[in-house]
Amino acid sequence: MIGVHAAFHDLHRAGCFVIPNPWDIGSARMLEHLGFAALATTSAGYAWSMGRTDNGVSLDECLAHLRAISASVTIPVNADFEDGFATAPDDVYETVRLATETGVAGLSIEDSTGDIDTPLLDFELSVDRMRAARDGIDASGLPILLTGRSEGFIAGRPDIDETIRRLVAYSAAGADCLYAPGIRSLEHVTAVMQAVAPKPVNVLVNSNWTTVHELASLGVRRISVGGALARVAWEAFLNVARTLKTDGSFDAMATTISGAEIERAFYQSVGA
Repeated sequence: MIGVHAAFHDLHRAGCFVIPNPWDIGSARMLEHLGFAALATTSAGYAWSMGRTDNGVSLDECLAHLRAISASVTIPVNADFEDGFATAPDDVYETVRLATETGVAGLSIEDSTGDIDTPLLDFELSVDRMRAARDGIDASGLPILLTGRSEGFIAGRPDIDETIRRLVAYSAAGADCLYAPGIRSLEHVTAVMQAVAPKPVNVLVNSNWTTVHELASLGVRRISVGGALARVAWEAFLNVARTLKTDGSFDAMATTISGAEIERAFYQSVGA
């Protein structure tokens, strides 16, 4: 297990890597088969697979999901641990301690509230929560990588100065990697990187506003896609199902990947 943690830390020290987001065991093993060096869970993708909205999963369900994904692959897994499934720092400490027992090599804690009027937690509380998450990880004795997330750009407060203020504070509170999902300009990416240097930055890319090469040339270490792969899968499913319902046509099924090819990839991903 320590080897997986060390490998995850090594990925953040130099170069740039894409950390795609599977939503179940099958998608995780397929991504490992394709050669990705690490994976990150997606709270949205997992919730949708259960017929729920994002953030509609319980702590126990999330922990079980993290155990299942981590056990299904041999590469590092980063946990989308949402808001820590708690508000008070002491409670975040306890839930993070539980997450460290699931086999993940990293986890992220975010600062959104889900409240439209007050979308971000109080600044000082958010910093205390990040410090509690750090303490929870350290108490486990495992070198789990902590990512500090500030959600302003996807929660209705797209203020780059406030985002940077929070990320700098999260870094000082013990976050190993910093992440502001929703940023969609290279100028903002550069500003965040300069503010938290030399710590690595994760950039979310879930549409075509940039490329891996472009972000790598800036010095971005990690690129994730959030729920985008799950949305691609849902779109394909819905398009074919709608055609079947409206036209009675099976044409869209004629060129799909075969079941045998899918199963071969599963076996190869675990070295069977």
